Amino acid sequence: METLGCPKNAVDSDKVTGSLLADGYTPAASADDADLVVVNTCAFVEEARQESIDTILTLSDERKTDAELVVTGCMAERYGAELAAELPEVDRVVGFGGPVVSEETGWVPVTIGGARGSEPTMSPPALDLLNMPRPAPTAPWAYLKVAEGCDRKCGFCAIPSFRGPQRSRDSLDIVAEAASLVDSGVHEIVLVAQDLASYGRDQGVGERGLVPLIDEVAAMVERVRLLYLYPSELNDGLIDAICRTGVPYFDLSLQHVSRPLVRRMRRWGDGDKYVERIHTIREREPDAAFRSNFIVGYPGETEADHDALLAFVEEAQLDWCGFFAYSEEDGTYSADLDGHVPEALVRDRLAELRGMQDDITASRRDALIGSTVSVLVDEPGIGRSHREAPEIDGIITVPDSLEMGTFHDVVVTSAEGPEVHAVLPAHAATEPVA
Repeated sequence: METLGCPKNAVDSDKVTGSLLADGYTPAASADDADLVVVNTCAFVEEARQESIDTILTLSDERKTDAELVVTGCMAERYGAELAAELPEVDRVVGFGGPVVSEETGWVPVTIGGARGSEPTMSPPALDLLNMPRPAPTAPWAYLKVAEGCDRKCGFCAIPSFRGPQRSRDSLDIVAEAASLVDSGVHEIVLVAQDLASYGRDQGVGERGLVPLIDEVAAMVERVRLLYLYPSELNDGLIDAICRTGVPYFDLSLQHVSRPLVRRMRRWGDGDKYVERIHTIREREPDAAFRSNFIVGYPGETEADHDALLAFVEEAQLDWCGFFAYSEEDGTYSADLDGHVPEALVRDRLAELRGMQDDITASRRDALIGSTVSVLVDEPGIGRSHREAPEIDGIITVPDSLEMGTFHDVVVTSAEGPEVHAVLPAHAATEPVA
């Protein structure tokens, strides 16, 4: 099982793996040892799609002669017929998702079969991944997907067209899955959804759904972390709920800060509103950590827009930040906008922003030197505090002797960019501080 893309895809792969295990399959160490090779693809932007295609072709070359190659995930949902027709190496293209049909979006999840060049066939999916069982985790943390799809209509995003409208899981099912994860040795649960802060809105409960869910999951596990929060939904109740978990980590979907450009993206907010919210959170919880992502080169982005983003990055001092070149997606609002930004200029803007953020991240990591932090040991020698989301942010190196899945207070002795190094308090006095 090869998984590409975001944490939400990782959950889907877990659910598919759980189904395969229930059907009598056992995991294979590599493609050349497998009877079934599954590629869970990402289709968010062109770069991700190309990575998916490259991975499919590489694993096709590596597999055994009689092994079956199946492609699933977002590319299968969005380009299923095209993949089946144009990739004869693939035995089957399988789109997944619940049996939801939206007359407004025309989104219908399908299964597309095509045995090496045969005419593809299409049929509804048999399974809803959200509620399928999953295998026991191998790490002391796990993603837990609470909803599928998205109701927002951001100008650059095609996800609602192939993942469909938002459908939130029943809170009882989520809590039951969380309890199962805890019983399997998980000490940190990471709640994920395309628009996490809107969990429950399609059920008519809105924030009254997410905040109680956070509290209920937090009552059974040491850490709860939230990923993908739309800024307009970050109200006082949600902020308080996040802080109550003991993991004051705020992953904010901002995308840009220039008010005219944000409106062109069909989104809410601007830099002033974002900075005000960040400062408010830091006043409540000085130890809060922040992550966000921004699109560079959206149609119509001017030098003034870029300067506004630079100023925001400098003022906000986010712990973690990603910058991505705009990708024109078929069928989106932005695909028809004027104001194309030349690729060379986009590259220059990306380099300037990334250089600034690298310095900020390094400075915030340097500021930890000499402090004591609580870490969860993910694997021998590797730990994370509340500031680092798994697989996304930096790490904290710790003594190899610390057991996986345990919590320890450690003293930070040095930092190298996003990576910091720490020792047990008893050894801190003898460890040189850099």
